[in-house]
Amino acid sequence: MRNFRLPRPGLSYRRLARSGTFSASPPLVLTGGFIVLILLGAGLLCLPFAAVRPVGFFTALFTATSAVTVTGLTVVDTGTVFTPFGEVVLACLVQVGGLGFVTLAVVAAMTLGKRISLQHQAVALEAFNQTSVSKIRQTAFFVFKLTAAIEVAGIVLLTLWWLPEQGFAHALYHAAFHTVMAFNNAGLTLPSTQMARHIGDPATVLATTALIILGGVGFSVLNDIRQKRKWSRLTAYTRIIVLGTLALNLAGFMFIWALEYGNPHTLGPLPLQSQALAAWLQSVTARTAGFSGIDVAQLNDASALVLMLLMFIGGGSLSTASGIKVGTFIVLLAAAYSYIRGRSEIVLLRRSIPADIVQKALALLLVTGALAFMATLLISLLEKQPFLDLLFEVISALSTTGLSRNLTPQLSTPSHILLIILMFVGRLGPLTLIYSLSTQKHSRVRYPEAQFQVG
Repeated sequence: MRNFRLPRPGLSYRRLARSGTFSASPPLVLTGGFIVLILLGAGLLCLPFAAVRPVGFFTALFTATSAVTVTGLTVVDTGTVFTPFGEVVLACLVQVGGLGFVTLAVVAAMTLGKRISLQHQAVALEAFNQTSVSKIRQTAFFVFKLTAAIEVAGIVLLTLWWLPEQGFAHALYHAAFHTVMAFNNAGLTLPSTQMARHIGDPATVLATTALIILGGVGFSVLNDIRQKRKWSRLTAYTRIIVLGTLALNLAGFMFIWALEYGNPHTLGPLPLQSQALAAWLQSVTARTAGFSGIDVAQLNDASALVLMLLMFIGGGSLSTASGIKVGTFIVLLAAAYSYIRGRSEIVLLRRSIPADIVQKALALLLVTGALAFMATLLISLLEKQPFLDLLFEVISALSTTGLSRNLTPQLSTPSHILLIILMFVGRLGPLTLIYSLSTQKHSRVRYPEAQFQVG
C-alpha cells in the first residue's frame, strides 16, 4: 500500500509519482472530503423513504451541495418533498458542513486518544486558520463544546416557546431542525419553521438572529471572549470583528427598514413592531444565513443591492458563514482610508496591519469579484430573467447565503450546475486561496522598481 504524506512546497507531483507516494495539499484533502460528503448525502436523499416522491439524483445532488455548503438554496420545497428521514439527513449534512468534517475528525481522534499525524495536522491548521499545531486540540474541542452548548440552549428555548402551539414532540423536532439551520447559517426551513409565520414573534426572531450571529462571528472570537471576559483585554481582532458585525447588522437594519417602510408587498402592511423585527431579521440573515421573513422578490432594487452587499461581505473567519469575511472588508477599508490620508502604515485600534494581510484581503476580493462577474455573465447568457434577480442568485450562491428572489426552481439544468459550483467554491475557495498565498515561494531575486500609473 502506498504511503500518504504532504508534499513540500515546490515538490512536483510528477516526482511524487515516480517515487511511488501519493501526496495531497490540505485544500485538496478538504475539497475531497466535502465532495465525498456531498455524494454520500445525495445518495441518501435518493433513497425511496427519504422523500414523498422520487426526486432524482440531480435534485438530490443540488440539495446535498446546498446543505453541506450551508447555503440553503433549493429546487424543491424541503418541508413538503422530504420525509422526516430526509430532513434528518439534511440537518446532519448542514451540521457536518457547518462545523467542518475536519473538526469532527480531530475531536473523534482526540477522544480515542490517538495522535494526529503530520498530514492531519496540516489539514486541521488549514481548516482552523491557525498557525500553531499546539492550538489544534484546544480549538477543535472548543468548537465542538461551544456548538453543542449553543445549539442545546437554542433547542430548549424554542421547544419551550413553541410547546403550547405544537406539542412537545413536534416542538422539539422543529426546534432542533431550526436551531441547526440557524447556528450553521444554512436557512433551510420546514413549514412550521418558516420565519414568515413568526415575523411578529419577538422570541423566535431574536433567538434565530442570536443563533445566526453566534455561528457567524467566528469561533476564535467567541473563544477570546470566553477567555478574556473584559473588553479591554480582548485582542484587537476580536474587538474589530465584534464592532464590524454590530455596525453591519445595524446599518443593514436601518437601510432595509427605511427603504421598505412604504412597500405594500413587504414591510408596508405590518405593524411597527413586526416591521422592526422583519428588518432586523433580514439584515442579520443576509450575513449568509438565508432565512426570510418577507418576500425577497418584492424588495425594492435598492434594498436588494443592500442585501447583496451584506451577503458578499458575509461573516467572520473560522465560522459557519462565508463571503469575503468581515475582517477582509475592514482591512480593505482601513487600507483605503490610510491611502487617502497619505499614511504609509495601516492601523486598526492602535495595531498595525502587515502588508501581506492587506495583499491577501485584496486577492480574496479580486478573486471573489471575478468569480461573481463570470458567473453572472454565464447565467445571463443561459437565462432570460431579470438581470437583478440573476445577480442576486449568483451572489447568494457564491456567499452561501441561500436567499433567492423565487428564481432557483425556474432555472435550467446548466444554471443549476453553475450554482452548485458557486456554492462549493464559495465554501472552500477562500481556504484554497489562503493556502496558495501562504505557501508561495519567495524569490531572492529583486528587480528595479518602475513608476506605474494607477487611479
